[in-house]
Amino acid sequence: MPSGPTLGQVLRSVIQSPGSVRLRLSPHQWKTVRALAVCRTGALGGQLFQCTGCQRAHFVAHSCRNRHCPQCQGARAADWLEQQEAVLLPIPYFHLVFTLPHGLNPVIRQNRRALFKLLFDAASQTLLEFGAGRLKAQIGITAVLHTWSQTLLDHYHLHCIVSGGGVALDGARWNASPTHYLFPVRALSRMFRGKYLAGLKALYAAGELEFHGKLESLARPGNFASWFQEAVPPEWVVYAKRPFAGPKQVLAYLSRYTHRVALSNRRLICADDQNVTFAYKDYADEAKPKRMTLATEEFVRRFCLHVLPERFVKIRHYEFPGNRQRQERLGFARKLLGASPPLVQKKTPVEKKAGTEAARACCPFCLRPTLVFVREVAPVQFVRPALLDSS
Repeated sequence: MPSGPTLGQVLRSVIQSPGSVRLRLSPHQWKTVRALAVCRTGALGGQLFQCTGCQRAHFVAHSCRNRHCPQCQGARAADWLEQQEAVLLPIPYFHLVFTLPHGLNPVIRQNRRALFKLLFDAASQTLLEFGAGRLKAQIGITAVLHTWSQTLLDHYHLHCIVSGGGVALDGARWNASPTHYLFPVRALSRMFRGKYLAGLKALYAAGELEFHGKLESLARPGNFASWFQEAVPPEWVVYAKRPFAGPKQVLAYLSRYTHRVALSNRRLICADDQNVTFAYKDYADEAKPKRMTLATEEFVRRFCLHVLPERFVKIRHYEFPGNRQRQERLGFARKLLGASPPLVQKKTPVEKKAGTEAARACCPFCLRPTLVFVREVAPVQFVRPALLDSS
């Protein structure tokens, strides 16, 4: 259990403070902040239990189930990983990271849905074209979007898990990549850069980008062209990490990355009415652990930079891991590899419920399995101050 404050506690103090009216967030960001603030509190209601041993009452509050909540993502990650066990093949997998240059950050911040989608499209098309060109195969990709740096600033990048080979383009065999090497990263970065910039220009030409506040002048083509020339560096970063040894290592990695949020509770050190202090790694200084203190208003503003657009899908699959005809494609790939389907013991909804109930049946005071359900507890009215909308 974290010894410091939780993100929910910090957000509750912000909402209940008169100073919260200074925060300018979109309606969707406010909705997320409120959800995280009341997670596992009486504001969402819960269940009341009674211990037959020590006779003490125990209240279990409902969770918000918001995808940005650090308290709710553990169970969702476990369920998602259970599904992915059946998707992985007995082959090497590679980890590549596609990063957008920070000069694009202001425009991305005002056009997140369109330019996040463009990031997925440019990276996946680059990898699929390299697979077809160099391996003569259809490779598989799972891509996960991350938007933050360790200090909660904008750092837009895509983690891609790529299969070490794929089904040959003629469908006759499995074409494997070398176990230690997939594609040259410099060539990948140049194609990725070209595809992303072509897509950015197309969106601008079609009038599908928005510019507000300090960026209003970019709506004029001449100003946009000048900004474009200055903001776009000649070389972009595509980073290839050490290949995974097999499916088990991939699952271990995915369990850390797929449902990660911008800031976990364990990184929070202390907080008061004015400031929040959290831990981070300074990768510019040999990944040394450090602390950062921000004014509470600035901390919340930075956290909300990473609230994804509503219903935006942050985990996407391409080719044989994709949702369309997934089972048929995976079955064909396993046939070419001479591999059997993995033995995945999925828990039924009844088993999951039983496990949850067993955990709740243990009294947190006397630690004996003597809790008895008493009743459902209705939500407590949560007072919401009038807040400013910056949308």
